[in-house]
Amino acid sequence: MSTLPPEVVARTTAAPVEVSIAHSPDSDDAFMFYGLATSKIRVPGFRFSHTLCDIETLNRRAQEEAFYDVTAISFHAYPYVQRSYALMGCGGSVGEGYGPMIVSSRKLSVDDLKHVRVAVPGTLTTAYLALKIFNPDLATVTVPFDRIIPEILAGNYDAGLIIHEGQLTYSSSGLYRTIDLGIWWRETTGLVLPLGGNAIRRSLGAETHSILSRALRDSIRYALDHRDEALEYAMQFARDLDPAMASRFVSMYVNERTLDYGADGRQAIRTLLDTGFQRGIIPIAPAVDFVD
Repeated sequence: MSTLPPEVVARTTAAPVEVSIAHSPDSDDAFMFYGLATSKIRVPGFRFSHTLCDIETLNRRAQEEAFYDVTAISFHAYPYVQRSYALMGCGGSVGEGYGPMIVSSRKLSVDDLKHVRVAVPGTLTTAYLALKIFNPDLATVTVPFDRIIPEILAGNYDAGLIIHEGQLTYSSSGLYRTIDLGIWWRETTGLVLPLGGNAIRRSLGAETHSILSRALRDSIRYALDHRDEALEYAMQFARDLDPAMASRFVSMYVNERTLDYGADGRQAIRTLLDTGFQRGIIPIAPAVDFVD
């Protein structure tokens, strides 16, 4: 006799439910999804397909009739998709006093930024939202995130707003940091800077929300508990990082707070989006809610 709950038995005897998951091709996302992507974590009655795509593209696709069941998303993009998606209570990337930063090929002061164009990785990224809260008058131009440092070095832009691994590698390229927006945000608000999370399609329903939230949390926990093997898997996505640097980067954005934002982390998300709305950067009143 099966010891599984009846609803689980029913799922295992029927065709599996296909769940589409999308996240960015970065070592931290690869690390947190390692358990699910390699079937270390299995969910009876469900089959998962994984799509890897840059975060700005995912931000745009999430507006297209809930393109994926579960998708990584910049928090800045959430108000635009909140009718179709809720935020999952796990899987977020949070800057604990660090975050996106403006770098340049020569030493620039904050005042100098008023006279240059800043290359940004997309206008729906949280990095862009934080930049516009910091100074709404800065001139920006959108450049793919992995081209920002090369374009600065080529002399095409005076400064750039960098995300992902560039936060650790910019100095080795001879670039200078003007400001770290994660530091600025903490000094200004006393809060962490929430950068991105995972959103889940509302139409999946409460039961599936609970099942998938537990699966993602189990995947994150598995990676944290089996760090060496998860890091080895994530290294294939660690652009220009050696193992030590990749480990440092993963530690920055996959940790205990990735398992649960905590009350202060959830408040930081609401504060960030409310500030963007109040400043006129976000045209839609945010209505943040979480599923666990």
